[in-house]
Amino acid sequence: MTPFGARVRSLRQAKGIQLKRMAGDLHLSAAYLSALEHGRRGRPAPGLVMQIAGYLGCIWDEAEDLKTLAEISHPRVVVDTAGLSPARTELANRLARRIGDLPDDVVDRMLALMDDALST
Repeated sequence: MTPFGARVRSLRQAKGIQLKRMAGDLHLSAAYLSALEHGRRGRPAPGLVMQIAGYLGCIWDEAEDLKTLAEISHPRVVVDTAGLSPARTELANRLARRIGDLPDDVVDRMLALMDDALST
């Protein structure tokens, strides 16, 4: 599941909206919306993200957060390390091979570490 899909599903369920109803109201197939929620589809187009945000009643910061989540929610990521150091290439390859084996707390710590390193 992607961060975007998880948030959409959470918001939809919190409002008591059935997936099939939401899909119909947005003129999407239920299969597509389900695949989007479960991360089996690529990043949604910005227009669809805003349509979903409007449908779920997201305004201002919440709509921006949903847009940001969509941008970082592509389920198949390609990392080009050409021209980077050997250590960066090793990191990318090791992460690609073992990301599914990492415990959630380690992933959370790695994300926090990356946020801290890039915010300075």
